[in-house]
Amino acid sequence: MNLDKFRQQIEEVRQRGQFLQNRVTQSPTFQEDLVLQAIEELSTALEELRVAEEELHQQNEQLHIANQQVALERQRYQELFDFAPDGYLVTNTEGKILEVNQAAAQLLNISKSFLVGKALINFIPEEERRAFRNQLLELSQMQRIQEWEIRLQPRNGNIFDASLSVTSVLASEDKLLGLRWLVRDITSRKQAEEKLRSIQQENLELQETARIKTQMMSVLSHELRTPLNSILGFSQLLLHRYYNLFPPELRDMIERITRSGKHLLGLIENMLDFSKLERDRLQLNIQEFNLVELVTATTEELRCLAEQKNLTLVLHANIENPIVVNDSVRLRQVLVNLVSNAIKFTDTGGVFVEVDQHNQDQVMLMVKDTGIGIPESELTHIFQEFWQVDKSTTRKYGGIGLGLAIADKLVRLMNGTITVESNLGEGSTFRLLLPRNVET
Repeated sequence: MNLDKFRQQIEEVRQRGQFLQNRVTQSPTFQEDLVLQAIEELSTALEELRVAEEELHQQNEQLHIANQQVALERQRYQELFDFAPDGYLVTNTEGKILEVNQAAAQLLNISKSFLVGKALINFIPEEERRAFRNQLLELSQMQRIQEWEIRLQPRNGNIFDASLSVTSVLASEDKLLGLRWLVRDITSRKQAEEKLRSIQQENLELQETARIKTQMMSVLSHELRTPLNSILGFSQLLLHRYYNLFPPELRDMIERITRSGKHLLGLIENMLDFSKLERDRLQLNIQEFNLVELVTATTEELRCLAEQKNLTLVLHANIENPIVVNDSVRLRQVLVNLVSNAIKFTDTGGVFVEVDQHNQDQVMLMVKDTGIGIPESELTHIFQEFWQVDKSTTRKYGGIGLGLAIADKLVRLMNGTITVESNLGEGSTFRLLLPRNVET
């Protein structure tokens, strides 16, 4: 029951009382009956007033509770506004600050009490204020702006990158009353984006460098092979045709030319293979062959290298079905690299080659030596191109660090894996795991 209705009931009781009084005054003969009737009427009217009073009291209680809830919600909103992690501002349509929370005050490096009444444009760098004004004028039509990136100039502080999200406060007739601002410091994000752009640019430059390097290696390899093949051809022709005519000293010189030429040709072939692998232009020639026979023949070809260093070269095959489907030429290339490396980096002891049936679908080749070994810190880099464990080993043992990189890429091309276990001074073990039937 509202206050107007209660007043109306009081006025009705007053009027009824006045009516009864007039009747009693005008009819003295029946005064006693009228008095009784008036008392009854007044009693009824008073009861109605008591009910109305109770209803009004209950409504007052409900209104009091509602006011308390509104006050609590207002306090809760104010606390959320004041202590929100992001900066919040409320301005009029011209950007004059009406309300501000603690985070916004900290961002602008000025207390809340001094911020209220100030124009937000005061915290925009001078050279960006025209753009700010234009954007502010467009808000009446846009009504909302998300992630408006702009620089802010705090009081006695350094300019920082900020993100503004602005929402219009409209009246019921869509009249613009004010603006709500969400302000975030995005300096860290901008720094991360700049760092990412820098990394992306570096990656593009590295990719271009790698492309040029691969192309240069390919061209260089082709250009070097032609004259080198001529040198090898003529030196071998001299040895075959005029071997008995040359004195021993001259024969030794020509043999050295041939050996050095073959070594150089092997390096060039490695560079050419690597450039093809880098450009995904190397194709496997898949065929069926006997794995044990391939490993045996390859090991025997390299036995003379082991004997020159008084090393043992042992082969052990433990496989029931030696027939596999793969590229025998490329598999032999990988095996030659692993065994020749094992011999090269071993001074005492020997090299052990093993062929095993890993499971029904996979075979395993193992090459183990008792050589100088590899430091644990270098194992993760051993299959990288042009990588040498110790740069001095390049001068002592030769090579340019492409053999293992090519072996790794070839094994991956054959859907296999190659791993290494080693300790410095305790030798190395390379394991090659290949599918019995390679898929291309």
